[in-house]
Amino acid sequence: MAAAIELKGITKRFPGVIANDDVNLTVEKGEIHAICGENGAGKSTLMKILYGMQPADEGTMKVNGELVEFDSPTEAIDRGIGMVHQHFMLADNLTVLENVILGAEPMSSGGRINFASAHERLGKVATEYGLDVGLDELVETLEVGQRQRVEIIKVLYRGADILILDEPTAVLVPQEVEALFDNMRDLKASGATILFIDHKLDEVLEIADSITVLRQGRTVATMANDGVTATDLAELMVGSELPTPATSESTVTDVVALQVTDLTVVDDDHRPVIENINLMIRQGEIVGIAGVEGNGQGELVDAIIGTAQASHGSITLLGEDITHSSVRHRRESGVAYVPEDRHHEGLLLGSPLWENAALGHQTQAPYGNKWFINRAGARAQTEIIRERFDVRTPNIDVPAHALSGGNQQKLVIGRELTSNPSLLVAAHPTRGIDVGAQAAVWDQLRAARKAGLATLLVSADLDELIGLSDVLIVMLRGVFVARLEPDEVTPRDLGAYMTGAATQAPTDQEVG
Repeated sequence: MAAAIELKGITKRFPGVIANDDVNLTVEKGEIHAICGENGAGKSTLMKILYGMQPADEGTMKVNGELVEFDSPTEAIDRGIGMVHQHFMLADNLTVLENVILGAEPMSSGGRINFASAHERLGKVATEYGLDVGLDELVETLEVGQRQRVEIIKVLYRGADILILDEPTAVLVPQEVEALFDNMRDLKASGATILFIDHKLDEVLEIADSITVLRQGRTVATMANDGVTATDLAELMVGSELPTPATSESTVTDVVALQVTDLTVVDDDHRPVIENINLMIRQGEIVGIAGVEGNGQGELVDAIIGTAQASHGSITLLGEDITHSSVRHRRESGVAYVPEDRHHEGLLLGSPLWENAALGHQTQAPYGNKWFINRAGARAQTEIIRERFDVRTPNIDVPAHALSGGNQQKLVIGRELTSNPSLLVAAHPTRGIDVGAQAAVWDQLRAARKAGLATLLVSADLDELIGLSDVLIVMLRGVFVARLEPDEVTPRDLGAYMTGAATQAPTDQEVG
C-alpha cells in the first residue's frame, strides 16, 4: 500500500539560507506522525511546501502514491490535505457553521446558501469524529479548545483525510490537550493520517506513532515511537539534554518593585475586563500568571506597561505612582517588556538588528536621547546583546526577519534585560521557540531574578510557570481566583483552577 505522504529530496532556498536541504519524509496512511526540530530546522517550510503555500526548488512529492505539485493550498485541499494553523483563522462574529462553510458554501438551486444541508452534513462530521461543538454558537463565545475543534471540523468538511496540525497544544490547558489527543485518536481510528508539529516532547511521545526529527534543514532521524525518550529527541534536535525551567534557591527581597492596588480596566463598552486586581512583586521575585487565554492576562499586562488605562485603582513602581504615566515614561522609569507576539509588537522585521535593539529605548543611552539616535552607541550595544545572549547572526545589519524565531526572541529579551530595568513584564517568553532557545531564555530569566529583578511572567506553558515562579496566580474572567505555591501544584492542578473546575477560598488577592 502506498504511503499517504512521500517527500524525497525536498530543498528550499531563500537568500542566504537553505531552509530545507534534501529532506525526506514518509508518512504511512492512518498514522500520527510527529515532526520535531529547533526553530529554523525547516519544519514550517516543509509543511508550507506540502500544503501548497510555496514551491520547492528541488525534490518530489507523492500523495497516496501519485506524484503531485501544488501551486496553492486549494490544490492541496483537492488532494485531501488540510492544515490547522497555530493561530486560528476564525471570524469571532460568525457562528461555528458559518465559519466552517465560509468559501465552500453549499448552494441551493435558487442560488442561496443551503444552510439546512450544511447543518446536516457538519453534524455528521462532528459526530463521526467525536468533535462535539454547537454549530449555531458564535465563535467568540467558545473556549480555546472548542475553537480548535472548529478548525479541525473546517478541514474535514472540505474532505481532508490528511491533517497537518501546527503546534496544536500551544494555547491549551492540560485537560484540553487530553481532549485534543482523544480527538486525534478518533480521527486516526476513522482512517485519517495526521502530521503533528510540536515543541513539547512529552506530548509527542504520548500521541505519535512515528517521529521525524529535522535539524538545520535536514532529516536526521525517523523512528517508531517505541522506547524513545524525551532526552533522545532533545539530543537529536539540539545535541544536548532536555532543559528544565526549575529554579532552586529563593532570591526574594523585602523591596517592593511593583504594587497594583484595586486595579480595574474596562473595554470599549465600559464592561470590566479585569476587576479589583491587587498584586505585589518584590525585587528578586518572579510572579507567574496562569489562565486560559482571554481571561484578563493581556489586559493586566497592557495596564502595567501603559497601553491600556486603568478606570480605577493604582500602579506604583518602586514607590512612584505610574497609573496615568505614558508608555515612554514607564519605559524610561525601568519597565521592560517582552511581548507575546514578537513579530507584531516586538520587532520591525524589515529593519536591521541594531535598529531593533534600540526599539523602546531610543531616548536613552547608549541608543540616543530625545532628539537623536546614537548610531554608534546603538551598534555597540547590539554587539553586546549579540554576544551575551547568543543571538546567532552573520552580522547586526541583517533584517530581523532573517533570524530564526529563537534568535529573534533572544534579541528581544537581550534588548530588555540590558536596559537596566526595575521590572520585567514577560508575556509568553518561550512561545514558539525550540528547546535550545527555550533553555537560553530560562537561563537569562533565572540570572535576572538572582540579580534582583522583579518579573511578572505570563505563560501558557504550565511547566515553565511552575518551574520559574516564586508565586503562582490564576486568572479567570478578569479576576484572581487562586494563589498557589509552585512546589505544591501540578500542571493538571493548575488547569483545573484555570477552567473553574477547582476553586480556592476567597483571599485579598494580594501577592507577596
